[in-house]
Amino acid sequence: MATYVYSSSPHIKSPNTTRRIMIDVCIALLPACIAGCVLMGVSNAAYSMLGLLSFMQLAICCVSAVAAEFVFLLCCKKSFKTILHEFDFTSLVTGLLIGMNLYPTSKWYVGVLASVFAIIIVKMLFGGTGKNIVNPAIAGRIFAFIAFGAAFGGAMGFVNPSNGSAVSILSPISKGSVTAGATPLQILMGAEGESTLTNLDLFLGTGVAGTIGETCKLALVAGGIYLVVRGVLNFRWPLVYIATTGIVAVIIAWIEGVNSLETVNGVMIGIKFEEAIGAFLPSILSGGLILGAIFMATDYVTTPNTKLGNYIYFVCLGILTAVLRKAVKGEVVSFVILLMNLLVPLFDLYIRRKPFGYVKPKKEKVKAQKEGK
Repeated sequence: MATYVYSSSPHIKSPNTTRRIMIDVCIALLPACIAGCVLMGVSNAAYSMLGLLSFMQLAICCVSAVAAEFVFLLCCKKSFKTILHEFDFTSLVTGLLIGMNLYPTSKWYVGVLASVFAIIIVKMLFGGTGKNIVNPAIAGRIFAFIAFGAAFGGAMGFVNPSNGSAVSILSPISKGSVTAGATPLQILMGAEGESTLTNLDLFLGTGVAGTIGETCKLALVAGGIYLVVRGVLNFRWPLVYIATTGIVAVIIAWIEGVNSLETVNGVMIGIKFEEAIGAFLPSILSGGLILGAIFMATDYVTTPNTKLGNYIYFVCLGILTAVLRKAVKGEVVSFVILLMNLLVPLFDLYIRRKPFGYVKPKKEKVKAQKEGK
């Protein structure tokens, strides 16, 4: 007679632990971190120290996030040896993402306080890894943006801090530039400033003014491909988010063009649909969309549990991002992801996965029908 072994679920084992997944995410983020530091210094003719400042910003955020987690656990009476043994690199990933969402000239204490807020308030007080209701890095970035204003960066993130003069970000490829302190996304959405950068510049990050992590899209995509190959990331969700944002941006540009049509000497002058399609690439290559879509919106803890729920979730992310970008003439990816994170419990409540072998029960006939009335 065969011997039966009884055990509780789960019954499927996998070598993918939280620590291993987070190490893969750190590896995937490294190309974008390196590219951001290098390009910030190379492209900026007026202030080449931006590259070093970028590296320091990333290092400060990483150290602050990891230290915050260790201090919190020490205060909870855990031994240092136990903390080190159980360290899963989630705080390091949070620190990296916060640093990548800051400007090279953001004040040093902004990264420190944002990292501490993300780890202690958003993560540890809710129970630690896997218990947070929103993405810690997103919450830390928004906390820094709201709490510190000018110290966080923004348009002044491209001003020489030594003398307050305007910084010109130049592209060594197309010789284009961004001036007047505005980012390519702000200029695209109608803010003041001038940009002569091409789509290739935006993709490679040459001459791009922005946060450290949104500089080189090629490096971000390479990191995303690495995560897909490693089985950490489902390629569908970033693609759905990015494609939806681009398509809605094209529709908005087309609607605006139709509304601006004028008749001059019997000829209709205005933007046509073919011309509106030109807004697709700039809208997805500008700002922090690709960074957010690959590394922040796809967080396991803060996304729906079902395939249908994820499709709805990421489509909503894309629609809100495109619409709100146009409304505020700036970047809104972090705010949109935070908002949708808060709605994930509703997705899981109303969109449920069918159990294996589930058969929908037939509705019982009304008594009156059984009686032939």
